[in-house]
Amino acid sequence: MQMNYRERIVIESGKRSGKPCIKGTRMTVYDVLSYLAAGMSFEEILDDFPKLQREDILACLAYAADVEKEKLVLAA
Repeated sequence: MQMNYRERIVIESGKRSGKPCIKGTRMTVYDVLSYLAAGMSFEEILDDFPKLQREDILACLAYAADVEKEKLVLAA
């Protein structure tokens, strides 16, 4: 079951060039995914960015999965 990332991920035209960010922060989904791809654990990310919650990281993953799913539908 996929979480509802829309409660945590926002896109604001004046913030980070309109990239999807974690609500209440300037951290983009891309930032979080990059840290995970580099091998950082959830705990390491949360230690480095105390404003984040575990659910924020899960929301980033859910957002990325949804975007990828949309690409598959468009390509079909």
